Amino acid sequence: MTEIVKEKLSLLSDSPGIYIMKDEHGKIIYVGKARVLKNRVRQYFQHTANHTPKVRAMVAKIADFETILTHTEVEALILECNLIKKHRPRYNISLKDDKSYPYVKVTLRDDYPRLIITRRILKDGARYFGPYTDAGALHSSVRLLRKLFPIRSCKNMGERPCLEHHIKRCLAPCAGKVDKSEYFSMINSVCLFLEGRTAEVEKTLQKNMEDAAENFEFEKAARLRDQLAAVKKTAEKQNIVTGAGDQDVIGIARSNSFACVEILIVREGKMIGREHFILKGSEDEADADILYAFLSQYYNHAAFLPKEVLLPFMINDASVLEKFLEEKKGTRVYLLSPIRGTKKDLIDMAAGNAQKYLDDEEKRLEKDNAQTIGAVLELQKYLMLKNPPHRMECFDISHIQGSETVASMVVFEDGAPKKSDYRRFKIKSAEGKPDDFKSMREVTTRRYGKLKEEELPDLIVIDGGKGQLSSALEIIRGAGHKTVPVVGLAKQFELIFVEGQSEPVELPRNSESLYLMQRIRDEAHRFAITYHRKLRNKRNLVSVLDHIEGIGSVRRNALLAHFGSVQKIKEAGIEEIAKVNGMNESAALAVANFFAAHR
Repeated sequence: MTEIVKEKLSLLSDSPGIYIMKDEHGKIIYVGKARVLKNRVRQYFQHTANHTPKVRAMVAKIADFETILTHTEVEALILECNLIKKHRPRYNISLKDDKSYPYVKVTLRDDYPRLIITRRILKDGARYFGPYTDAGALHSSVRLLRKLFPIRSCKNMGERPCLEHHIKRCLAPCAGKVDKSEYFSMINSVCLFLEGRTAEVEKTLQKNMEDAAENFEFEKAARLRDQLAAVKKTAEKQNIVTGAGDQDVIGIARSNSFACVEILIVREGKMIGREHFILKGSEDEADADILYAFLSQYYNHAAFLPKEVLLPFMINDASVLEKFLEEKKGTRVYLLSPIRGTKKDLIDMAAGNAQKYLDDEEKRLEKDNAQTIGAVLELQKYLMLKNPPHRMECFDISHIQGSETVASMVVFEDGAPKKSDYRRFKIKSAEGKPDDFKSMREVTTRRYGKLKEEELPDLIVIDGGKGQLSSALEIIRGAGHKTVPVVGLAKQFELIFVEGQSEPVELPRNSESLYLMQRIRDEAHRFAITYHRKLRNKRNLVSVLDHIEGIGSVRRNALLAHFGSVQKIKEAGIEEIAKVNGMNESAALAVANFFAAHR
């Protein structure tokens, strides 16, 4: 315990508030709330033997802490959630990647609102729905809504109907083909639909349809009839699960690595969807602490709060969380933990779904590990390397008959691509004539000629056979790098040529190490081809005007903007060319003389 910590412990307040733990570098490693700050913070530094391994590790790193006093424990809860989201402390339980969860936004402040997907919640008067964990399903839902309700999708309205109107996906408010009251009625139905209140949507559409028919607006009535039929068809797919009301049903499952929380979304007695969230930093935490951390973080940013939240068990400080939810919603929110009946069945269903998702996630991680770390260890064995090749750098050459010769370097760390370390090289020594060996010598010279020993990768892979490998070895060994393994990967049969061995190494078919080498080779080839095509396209786009002395990119663009084509520039007179912005008489004369000489 540092002297700063000892001094601050003696000055702690009896008030509610939050505490912020920092390490020796001033980095925030934990944020917590307390009803009584003095009692809660001191617990971390007393009876440390009773702490979990995670808490002991955190306490050992605490070099300083600060506190923020609040009037109530609810205020402390809100502040804690916001600071956790902002600083992402290492030892807090936190929603995995919760910054990237998408929301549906209805831009209510627009004259004619539209529906968009966003990942930021702003205080801009819009309605937000979410968060959603499955972005693919969210996009499908938005496409469905745009089919059901022909609201505008354009960012900026024009002055005449676009294609969306002609295919009956928009009512063309830009051209005044729909009045605001009718449009906002449709927007209200969209919001009700997103809340899961399809019964209210059906009632509204039914009334509007009948009103339109009575007023002899048969086209409008027909459109509303089709919307009503589509909404009813969608609602039929939703299962009735309870009598009535809005509920979020919470289930939790755990593994050695992380925890998963599943939410079944029930609106007006119908289960309209589900969301699952992974929580990290929960290895040594009790289930009640995990659930409390999730609920406080999730509902702090949730766009809609139900009347009831059904929990698998009651949590500590449930009254504080209820009061927080009540203040946020404006009406009472109940945290319930039923022990029998339909509500208990729903909780069991949510827990079963959470366990299924967790099992699938662990299988996916096992597969990923086999394809990455497992493949790296396999490769070490088959190539008889001293150390696992955690960092591999692979080179490839690309050109067409020697023109626009380029080289690529891709990097894989622990079997996964590290794109931030990719490099590309424009080869100068072999330009104009195809010479892969000379190109390989140039790129390895530029990469390893002045590199320090500790900066070398664990394995260098050359895309090519013995010739390319020899060219690379000549440079790498000549630069004094005697120990770094260098291999050549033949394009045919994926044979690996190893320095000092006459026969190539053939990796077993269907092995993860073979698949890893194929991925590295293909990625190097893709990266090289992409750069080569970019240079080739740039060369092909060079204008004939670029060959005229005194005509640079600015004058070239001005001439093309003024005349519209090279042919019209050819036909123009010197005086007309000289009048173009940026041109003068001498430059115009150079243009005229150039075209005269090339007729």
